[in-house]
Amino acid sequence: MMAVPGPKSSAMGRKENLEVTEEERRPTDRKLTREGALTIVLLRPRIPQNTGAIARMCAATGFRLDLVEPLFKLDDTKLKRAGLDYWPLLDVRTFANFEEWRTRELPGKRIWLLETKGRKTYAQAAFRPGDLLVFGDEQEGIDPGLLEANPESWLRIPQQGVRSLNLAMSVGIVSYEALRQLNWLGLESM
Repeated sequence: MMAVPGPKSSAMGRKENLEVTEEERRPTDRKLTREGALTIVLLRPRIPQNTGAIARMCAATGFRLDLVEPLFKLDDTKLKRAGLDYWPLLDVRTFANFEEWRTRELPGKRIWLLETKGRKTYAQAAFRPGDLLVFGDEQEGIDPGLLEANPESWLRIPQQGVRSLNLAMSVGIVSYEALRQLNWLGLESM
């Protein structure tokens, strides 16, 4: 006989997104970043579903997520749906603009800029704990001036015949290569 899930649980036993309150969904700095974890930086993200999927991956890996405005409303329905009930598990910060982020977060840290025409592939990078993985928005990418000022930090994901991969997919590809290089930051021992 198959068990019938209760009114607020899904068929797979997962917590329903409807059970998470508006306040729990609102991203705040919750100090949940793992020791040595990387930070995913999204410059001017435009598509809520991408940001929600990236937030979910950050919650699963213990990575921090920095969102640099301008961006969509953080209470967007599509963002909520993509991030599911993971927002309370996420260490995320928002910055009013690139200059604020650069001044507060960049000093003393190493960045990797992910853009389609990078000089080397993400697999050629030697990631270290605490690195920042920076991704531009889905239409314009990263400012060319920032890329030219940091040529050794400019990475790409090999591909053929398309302009670029989906932002959330790109973040996942590079993030898990970094995790592999960092011996999973203890995630495998959990």
